Amino acid sequence: MTLSNDESLGRGIAFPPGIGPAGRWSWSTGIENIEQSIRIILRTNRQERIMRPAFGGGLSRFLFQPNTAATHRLIEETITQALGRWEKRIRVQAVDVGPDPDEPDAVRATIRYRVVRTNTDNSLALRIQLS
Repeated sequence: MTLSNDESLGRGIAFPPGIGPAGRWSWSTGIENIEQSIRIILRTNRQERIMRPAFGGGLSRFLFQPNTAATHRLIEETITQALGRWEKRIRVQAVDVGPDPDEPDAVRATIRYRVVRTNTDNSLALRIQLS
């Protein structure tokens, strides 16, 4: 069986889980699957998964932290370390965190990464609520 380029990057049940038009689980493949994995990793708190207590980035720990350069730097480090450990299909090239222009109590994190298998560059933006 030959995998399409998208499937060679990974395939899994879509997140959030849902039922597709055929009445079966919805699946994600390729870059979509990688981006869903990134979101899951970063939003999962450590100790949340019983069989993998070290799994996750735990970005919710920044809730109620000030929207300052020091907090931004801690978020950048957390994202870089978590993805370096848990998402082996990519190499993080840069993480930029700054105030969200639409929400004063949130930050926007832009993650620039390279897909290892295809050597292609991509980016993903996340909004992280601070209060």
